[in-house]
Amino acid sequence: MQKSRRVAGCVAAVAPVLAFAAGPSTDDMNASNNPLSPTITLNLQDQYVGRYYGLGDEDGNSVLLRGTVPHKLFGLPQIVRFTLPVVTTPGVAPDGSKTGLGDLNLFNLVLVKGLGMEWGIGPQLTIPTASRDQTGTGKWQAGLAAVGISPQQWGLLGGLVTWQHSFAGAGDRPTQDNLTAQPFVIYNLPQGWYLRSSATWNFDLRRGSYYIPVGVGAGKIWKIGKDTYNLFAEPQWTLKHDGSGVPKFQVFMGLNIQFPL
Repeated sequence: MQKSRRVAGCVAAVAPVLAFAAGPSTDDMNASNNPLSPTITLNLQDQYVGRYYGLGDEDGNSVLLRGTVPHKLFGLPQIVRFTLPVVTTPGVAPDGSKTGLGDLNLFNLVLVKGLGMEWGIGPQLTIPTASRDQTGTGKWQAGLAAVGISPQQWGLLGGLVTWQHSFAGAGDRPTQDNLTAQPFVIYNLPQGWYLRSSATWNFDLRRGSYYIPVGVGAGKIWKIGKDTYNLFAEPQWTLKHDGSGVPKFQVFMGLNIQFPL
């Protein structure tokens, strides 16, 4: 896909420069990869699917504009995260490949600590903002999101679980009932480098299809002034699946920027 080639080209161009960047502290590295960090964060990410089960050589892509904003509604420490995708579908009949805005996802997490871990739990909402039928579900969806993080000197261990079910929307579009689980491991290396595994497991509870990928990737963290930058790429392979049209191989890559309050 042309968009993913551009992103990959940017990663390849910037990587040699980052090799000589000053290394951040362990706390900086953990905070940059921690989804519960109470900082303003902008994520420019890309999920490129190189091959699907049952679709031949077709590929697809999702450019993800994602951000996190901390707040203290009702006096409780919280973060709200939004994700707005631009989706390119695989070129299958009868529609062929289409590119358009996807559905906007929001979740709000109340932050607590206990049992030596950091936790976040709260509601999530998906709004049918897709510009084409092919790039969204056409359904309003609501559910829950929960995160657990265990920061360590060597990195992070944790996971994100979400569930949502459709409750309104286009009557001719399928009912949605989906669960995702994203276990992740971050292992810190010297000079701001780190290894990562963060593939998301997807389960369509309505139709019984699912796919369970595993990823192995790397990233680099550096600071410019008080802002923290995090560039990464992670190839992911599906180990187990059921159903046609689910990803077989994909690459998750992006640039995350944290702005201190």
